[in-house]
Amino acid sequence: MIDNPFSLEGKTILVTGASSGIGRATAIACSNMGARVIATARNEERLQATIAQLNDAIDGHMMLCADLTSPEELDGLVKSLPALDGAVFSAGNSVTLPLQFGSRDKFDEMLNVNFYAPVELLRLLYKKKVLNKGASVVLLASIGGTHSFMPGNGIYGASKAALNSVMKYAAREFASRKVRVNSICPGMVDTPLIHRGTITEEQLAEDAKRYPLGRYGQPKDIANGAIYLLSDASSWLTGHDLVIDGGFSI
Repeated sequence: MIDNPFSLEGKTILVTGASSGIGRATAIACSNMGARVIATARNEERLQATIAQLNDAIDGHMMLCADLTSPEELDGLVKSLPALDGAVFSAGNSVTLPLQFGSRDKFDEMLNVNFYAPVELLRLLYKKKVLNKGASVVLLASIGGTHSFMPGNGIYGASKAALNSVMKYAAREFASRKVRVNSICPGMVDTPLIHRGTITEEQLAEDAKRYPLGRYGQPKDIANGAIYLLSDASSWLTGHDLVIDGGFSI
């Protein structure tokens, strides 16, 4: 028998934002590595499409629809969860807007989705002991606001930098229960978020040339990083922001 430290067999993993993009790819990858997946997102139809792609050889996958920015729905989600061995927080949003147009409401909107909601979920999972001893939590941050500071990215970058900072404090505080907390800081990833018309397809193609490896990331590139952080292969790693950016930050 081959020992595979990256296996998630026997683990129950929560994935937020599982209805598309990185969240969907992560949910599928976790199930393929043997995990029971608890998938959550707001859109029931898209979430069902994710569930349909999970490894059906694993029993007990669950779909829980919830808007994490709603205190009532977030609380209901936490109460519905089984004990967890891991969680990946990939729900989020982005905006491209110069700071001169970054009014308070624009910051509030971004922080509610990218910072307050995942931090509150993390707090509740730990406080209510939903996370098993030895569990691993992975937060999706970004190189934006942590390693890269491009014009027009200030609002989004601020929300992700704040999330990355809380990750490190949580890692220190949760270590007493052997709960690990890390983040992934991706570069630009080819998900539906970047094809909303804010930036033209021509601009995206030109921007991708700036990456040393010559392309944007794919959701699976980030999902594979999450597998590592969830698995026993990273059992001595906490408080770390894993940069996966095709070399952009160098």
